[in-house]
Amino acid sequence: MKEDAVSAPLEALMDGFVHEKKACRCLLCGKRFEKGEIFPMDGRFFDAEAAARHHLKGEHGGMLAALLDMESRYNPFTDRQKELLRFIAAGLPDAEIAARTCTALSTVRHQKFVFREKMKQAKLLLAACELAFTAKEPAEDQILPPHGGAVMVDDRYLITEAEREKIIAGAFSSLEPLKLRAFPPKEKKKVVVLREIAQRLTPGKRYTEPELNDYLSSIFDDYVTIRRYLIEYGFMQRTRDCAEYWLTEA
Repeated sequence: MKEDAVSAPLEALMDGFVHEKKACRCLLCGKRFEKGEIFPMDGRFFDAEAAARHHLKGEHGGMLAALLDMESRYNPFTDRQKELLRFIAAGLPDAEIAARTCTALSTVRHQKFVFREKMKQAKLLLAACELAFTAKEPAEDQILPPHGGAVMVDDRYLITEAEREKIIAGAFSSLEPLKLRAFPPKEKKKVVVLREIAQRLTPGKRYTEPELNDYLSSIFDDYVTIRRYLIEYGFMQRTRDCAEYWLTEA
């Protein structure tokens, strides 16, 4: 699972998929289930949402396992805590959990109490921050969300709308048509420039390499560098033979 999945709404993070306009998209592998279609699976038929849930369970072992095993700075769980949560999810009695983990029954019950207290704390933190940031923060100070394919979310993505506008004004000599003065060396500026270039491409369209090259060369002479960074930063994906390129879905 990509680290940027933690930016999904809580309900989506628990479900393991997000509702897009025309599809349900798996947060773990990106597979899309088009709404309005029927999907045959294991001798049964499912609509898009039910198919996404069936896919999560069958292909990925469920969302709990994915969250616990996620390699991320946001994952706070120790190995012992992960083990305990898996036993709790399986519905095992406290006495059996204690026996399997070779701990005292009182220790198991205390840890479950601690988890519940942390849940309350987390809900309070989430509610307070949601209210504060959505109601008070000026638009120009809001941090722009990372693009869907961001491969490593770090300080380079701490970009406000005001910063974005300033970077674009300095990097491009023209916006219509798009013309880049020079490809910036600083990481934050690269993200802004690449995002602006990617936004002019058509979502869902498969571009041949010559087609993509034609578009990029109209923006900047060194189109090979732009194409490489679009892939490296996760704005686009491509086939192994580089025959086709397409935008990473948000």
